[in-house]
Amino acid sequence: MEEVQRHSVHTLVFRSLKRTHDFFVANQSLLPEIDETLEKLKYNIKARDTYGLVFDRAAKAKALAAKRGDSDRIEGQHGGKDGVLAITAAGEQEGSAPDGTNGQMALVPAATPTPQTTSSAVQILPKKAPTIPKPKWHAPWKLCRVISGHLGWVRCVAVEPGNEWFATGAADRVIKIWDLASGKLKLSLTGHVSTVRALAVSPRHPYLFSCGEDRQVKCWDLEYNKVIRHYHGHLSAVYTMSLHPTIDVLVTAGRDSTARVWDMRTKANIHTLTGHTNTVASVVTQAANPQIITGSHDSTVRLWDLAAGKSMCTLTNHKKSVRAIVLHPSLYMFASASPDNIKQWRCPEGNFIQNLGGHNSIVNCMAVNPEGVLVSGGDNGTMFFWDWRTGYNFQRFQAAVQPGSMDSEAGIFSMTFDQSGSRLITTEADKTIKIYKEDDEATEESHPINWRPEIIKRRKY
Repeated sequence: MEEVQRHSVHTLVFRSLKRTHDFFVANQSLLPEIDETLEKLKYNIKARDTYGLVFDRAAKAKALAAKRGDSDRIEGQHGGKDGVLAITAAGEQEGSAPDGTNGQMALVPAATPTPQTTSSAVQILPKKAPTIPKPKWHAPWKLCRVISGHLGWVRCVAVEPGNEWFATGAADRVIKIWDLASGKLKLSLTGHVSTVRALAVSPRHPYLFSCGEDRQVKCWDLEYNKVIRHYHGHLSAVYTMSLHPTIDVLVTAGRDSTARVWDMRTKANIHTLTGHTNTVASVVTQAANPQIITGSHDSTVRLWDLAAGKSMCTLTNHKKSVRAIVLHPSLYMFASASPDNIKQWRCPEGNFIQNLGGHNSIVNCMAVNPEGVLVSGGDNGTMFFWDWRTGYNFQRFQAAVQPGSMDSEAGIFSMTFDQSGSRLITTEADKTIKIYKEDDEATEESHPINWRPEIIKRRKY
């Protein structure tokens, strides 16, 4: 007797699958015939399931309408004596007025329909040519002050809501408070044991929040200039933070690929927003949905539902890491920056608006002011100024490095406008803080708009 060759279950299952496939492959495109009875039954079940509660109301309304229609017909046949006006079609005898004027008393005089051929009935309107709006003129920006004082790369900046001072954090582990008007040092805060990567000043409390590569998130009381709270939980360096504008909530994110939502007062970790697969480089918060937006080195932008602590939407249009996200101060929009493009989006769904192309470097930071000037800062020290609405790049700037620095230290790490939007503060790799302002002497004649749009601006996703 011939011995049966033994196979693994895996092999047998796959053989069975192949036989089944070969058996049915000839008629796989032939779908079964539609059974009308079953289809009717299916629609009835669906209707009963969805509208079962209002079936009786619909039946009553139909019956009432039928009754009204019958009574109207009877009145029309007997002919009312009260001379009620009727809306009639031309040439109809039934709806004529009681005095026999044959529709002369009709409320709406009906025109006699003229026979028309179908070709002339549908008029084809000429398509309006797409127009691209002309960009608004913005004055060019110029360097007005350079502040030195840090002993390492200056990584972050935050302006106080009263617009009197601003804070910077650097690789020398010190947070420095500077007077905005004079540029003089007011205070130095020490406490971090590694690079300070992000700062935020609370608009409702005398608090300054800081985070750094030492995994620490600190809350400083500016009345005593001391740390009063620590928020523990991040497993690696914390790179970015944002304060919620209306509720006492702090959002931090970093190299552990998560964003964490903290209760400012109780220090509780309310939510840990997981989903990114690489470092979260930027986080912003707003009062309207989506209340939290994050950008990551996994080249995605995520929109989060703060109440549920879950991701509402993931934008995968970028091809490279997203290091900067900025919200427009008045429009319900935001922009995200990556080496391939700066992209503008509309909230709340994250609808793509347009690309701002040309800043071909690693874009570390962005800032936008109420006048619609968007600024992007590159890792090679380049600054591009854009008109938000049209995406027109009206100025390009290469910041000069501090004397004694190498050219390779021309990197811009963070930037922000002051509360008025008239001063731009940048922090750089040459250990300086630079303040820019608009050129007062510039006019539209001296710096004209060189606007050459394409025939139709292509939406490159």
